[in-house]
Amino acid sequence: MKNHREETGKILAGAGRVVIKIGSAVLTGREGLDLRVVSRLVDQICLLHDRGMDIILVSSGAVAAGCKVLSSCRSKSDLVFKQATSAVGQSRLMHAYDEIFGRYGKITAQILLTRNDLKSRERFINARNTMLQLLEWRAIPVINENDTVAVQELRFGDNDALGVMILNLVEADLFINLTSSDGVYRENPRENPDAQKIACIEDIHSEPLERMCQGKTQQGSGGMYSKLLSARKAAQLGVPTLILSGRDRFSLEKAFDGEDLGTWILPRDKSISSRKFWFAYNQEPAGEIVVDRGAAFAVFEKGKSLLPAGIVEIRGNFGKGALVKIVEQDSCRRPAVGLTNYKASDLRQIMGKKSGEIEGVLGQCLYPEAIHRDNMLLEAVL
Repeated sequence: MKNHREETGKILAGAGRVVIKIGSAVLTGREGLDLRVVSRLVDQICLLHDRGMDIILVSSGAVAAGCKVLSSCRSKSDLVFKQATSAVGQSRLMHAYDEIFGRYGKITAQILLTRNDLKSRERFINARNTMLQLLEWRAIPVINENDTVAVQELRFGDNDALGVMILNLVEADLFINLTSSDGVYRENPRENPDAQKIACIEDIHSEPLERMCQGKTQQGSGGMYSKLLSARKAAQLGVPTLILSGRDRFSLEKAFDGEDLGTWILPRDKSISSRKFWFAYNQEPAGEIVVDRGAAFAVFEKGKSLLPAGIVEIRGNFGKGALVKIVEQDSCRRPAVGLTNYKASDLRQIMGKKSGEIEGVLGQCLYPEAIHRDNMLLEAVL
């Protein structure tokens, strides 16, 4: 194993732009939003900001803040009630941040996003330009999912997923995920008091996350499993993640001062491009392409394009340019995703055929590949 203290020390020293995600379980208690915790975290964030770092804050807590003044919603769990509660709580959450950051002379900016805002490349670029301008002004963006208007298919699902999307949007150097736990454990510490905390995970892609992460916090929506899935995505992008307690006093400050706290997830040596990350994770796959063993070897082991000859089944109905899963027949291999050159109905006609036969079937051959390798991401985190 690498000397993770030396490795993480270099990461912290080079972290000029940091995305900090704060979970609901950190910010809230039985009575809703805990302003004492918010104040302590803002104090530490401002210290980092004063050191010259760009800080982007992804904050949960709107629903909990709404529940504090709408006691009747506590027993409700359906989407409509959560959206209405978020509408009440979001302004209160932002008011708290604005007021407390203001004590330190900091400017905050509220940004509410849905998946659709980042799915469109044009809107993605517009959002990036807005964020970069705010950072140039030394403002601190406070980002949350737009729960009030987002329908299910346009939701990120939780702010862990949103946070890692923001990494790509602003080209951050580090992702800090503040949670109610003091790090990641091999087993659930609630069930096994002797469970050991992991100081550093070098290869997040080889870890058995389902076994490590059981259960979720009462207030949160994602739990540790969601946090580690996001860390896997961040690692693909080349961004390290620090999962750290947001409840322990001064943990954020101590971590940047060199104390070995929380759990580090190191990035991969070879990262993927921002473009591949964008198309792979800002939309849901519209269908599946099942390939035989030979095609799977060419795609997954050699990194080659997917040709129609290796396709054995098309699942779903999707259009040209759609994002689809690529799965190996009768295998548990982690799927890839890619942008298809042909719609599903055309692929069903040309699957199993050589590229030279496409024109004879469809009347023209615009692309010899079903999915080009430049439009494909292997080992997708889905």
